[in-house]
Amino acid sequence: MNRRTAFLMTLAVTTALALTACGSEDTAAPAKGGDKKTPSTAPASSASASDGRPAIELPSDLSYTFDWPMTGDKVKDAVLADSEQSVKAVDQAIVNQNALDKAYLYYYEGEAAAQTEQFIQAYVDAKARITGTYRYYNPMVQVRDGGSASLVYCEDQSKAFDMYLKDRKVNKTPVTENSYVLYTAQLRKNDKGVWVITKLLSERGHDQCRP
Repeated sequence: MNRRTAFLMTLAVTTALALTACGSEDTAAPAKGGDKKTPSTAPASSASASDGRPAIELPSDLSYTFDWPMTGDKVKDAVLADSEQSVKAVDQAIVNQNALDKAYLYYYEGEAAAQTEQFIQAYVDAKARITGTYRYYNPMVQVRDGGSASLVYCEDQSKAFDMYLKDRKVNKTPVTENSYVLYTAQLRKNDKGVWVITKLLSERGHDQCRP
């Protein structure tokens, strides 16, 4: 995911990471407005393990808002729920400084898993992690026959920053159009019934995500 600040923008060039790459693919625009939303804010995130899913523990200086309305469609809602956990699982790996953290590997496979490992390892090498507030919004889910799906959504990084662990210095950067990121995820339902991410592309500053 093109998740972070200047540190990660450099990383995007050097790793061509789908999570951080300034790339995109042609997809339908995510819906704007629409049904009433049920945002969930999760400071000091702690998701308990359930149905075999890994527990996710995050520090109190990280918080999330998912403005992802429930669709009423059980399959689409499952895609949204697992995608929310996949975001937090990657952040847990960064916080834990562990590029092979089991939680994110539960939600990523193939190309996406390999690229995510590189993404996390870059933080480990830099002895840095993330801090601040993230907001996710304007989701659009499409489910296809054969147990596959796509999810397009936006991320607001305007209140999120990198923090270097040695002195806990926060690299605060100004808010620009690049603080808003469009993501396109490809997913499949695995034999555990989990919607895992197989490919993830992003584009910073996309007009579908800018306020």
